[in-house]
Amino acid sequence: MKRKWMAAAAMAAAATVLTACSGGSGGASTSSSTEKVTLTYANWSEDQSPAMKQIAAEFEKANPTITVKIQTLPWTEYWSTLQVGAAGGTAPDAFWMLADHFREYAKGGQLLDLSGTVKSAGIDMSVYPKAVSDSYTLDGKVFALPKDFDTNGIWYNKALFDAAKVAHPDDTWTWQDVQDAAKKLTDKAKGVWGIAAPIDAQGGFYNTMLQAGAQIVNPEGTASDFASPAGVAGLKFWADLQAAGVSPTLQQLSDTEAVSMFENQKVAMYFSGAYWAFRLHNNPDLKGKVDVAPLPQGVKRATVTSGIGNAGYAGSKHPEELKKFLAFLGGTKAAEIQAATGTVLPAYKGTQQPWLDAMPEFNLKVFIDAIDYSVPLPVAGNASEWQGLAAQYLTPAWNGDKPVQQAAKEYQDAVDKVLAKQ
Repeated sequence: MKRKWMAAAAMAAAATVLTACSGGSGGASTSSSTEKVTLTYANWSEDQSPAMKQIAAEFEKANPTITVKIQTLPWTEYWSTLQVGAAGGTAPDAFWMLADHFREYAKGGQLLDLSGTVKSAGIDMSVYPKAVSDSYTLDGKVFALPKDFDTNGIWYNKALFDAAKVAHPDDTWTWQDVQDAAKKLTDKAKGVWGIAAPIDAQGGFYNTMLQAGAQIVNPEGTASDFASPAGVAGLKFWADLQAAGVSPTLQQLSDTEAVSMFENQKVAMYFSGAYWAFRLHNNPDLKGKVDVAPLPQGVKRATVTSGIGNAGYAGSKHPEELKKFLAFLGGTKAAEIQAATGTVLPAYKGTQQPWLDAMPEFNLKVFIDAIDYSVPLPVAGNASEWQGLAAQYLTPAWNGDKPVQQAAKEYQDAVDKVLAKQ
C-alpha cells in the first residue's frame, strides 16, 4: 500500500488544509482544566471514519473540555500532507502511523514520546502483539500505541470456485495447489483470472519469500535477502503466475487495483490482509460469495504482520490533552468499538471476538491464528524509501522482460545502498 509522494506544489496546498484545524506549531499547552481544547485526529479511511468518530465521542463524554475533530484524507494525499504539516508545524495532533514510515518521523523529532504516558496511565504493552508494538519503539521510547494488526490470508470467491469445480482453499494448500487452481479458474472468455499477482510486498512477495526460507532483511538491518535462492523462489512464485497468464497484467492492475478486481469478481483469489474484511462485508454483490483461508505453505508457513499505530505530533499546542487522548485510543474501549463495528481487527488482546462476530460469513479466525507464524514487517533503515523501489526493479521480472534472479539481484543492490545510509 505504498504510494509516491505528491509534487511539492500539491503538498503545499494540502498543508494549507491542515493549517486551519491543526494543533499548530510547538509550545506546551496553556489551557486550564476548564478551558475548551480542540484536537485533530487524522486517518486515511472513509470506511473507518464512522468508528473513529464514535471513539472520539466516547472520549469526549469522559473529557467534556476536549473536542476531537476527525480528519479523513485520501490515501494518495495522506503522507504528503503529513510530511509537509510535520515539517511546517501544521500537522494534526493525533494521526495514524505505519511502521515503514515511523522511523523517519521519530528520528526527525516529529512524534510525541509516549513513554511517560505508558507509565503514568498504567498501559500494559503486553496486551498488543509484540511485533506491532516493537515497530513503534525506538531507542527504548514508545512513539505510537498499536491500533490494529494485520496478517494475511487467501481471499477467494466461492462462486467462481464452485462454477469451475475447484475445491476451496484450506490449511493444507501449498504453492502448487494455488498455481493449479489459478489455471483452472482462469476463463479469458469471461474476463476472469484465477489470481491477482501485483507487485505487492505486504500481501504478496514478502510472505512467499518467508515461506521459502528467506529473511527479507537480516536481523541487523544492514542487508536484504532478495537475491538468495529462497528470496528468488519467493519472487518467482508471483512472476510465474504472470507468465502463466492466470493474473491480470501489471498494466491492468495499475488501471484497476487488485482489491477492486476481486470485488468486481474478475479475480478468484487475492492474497491480502484482514483490513479488507469490512469493505468486502459491506459489498452487497459479494453476499455469500466470499471467504478467506490461510496462506499456502512453501518450505514453511509464514506471513508478515504489521498494524497501524496511533501517534501524536510533537509540536502540538495541547500535549497533555493529546497524551490523554492517545492513551484512550490505546485502551479497551476504543478497541471494542472498532471490533463491534467490524471496522478492523483490534490490536488489544481479548477484544477481537466482537470483530469475528460482526462478520460471521467469513472465516476471520484465519487472521488471528496466523499471528502464531507471523514475522514483523521489515522496517530497517528508511523503509519507505527502499520499499518504494520494488516496482522499479521487479516490474521487468513480472512482465517477463528480465530473469527473476537478475531483477532480484539489482533490487537487492539498490535496497542495500539505502540500508547502508542509516
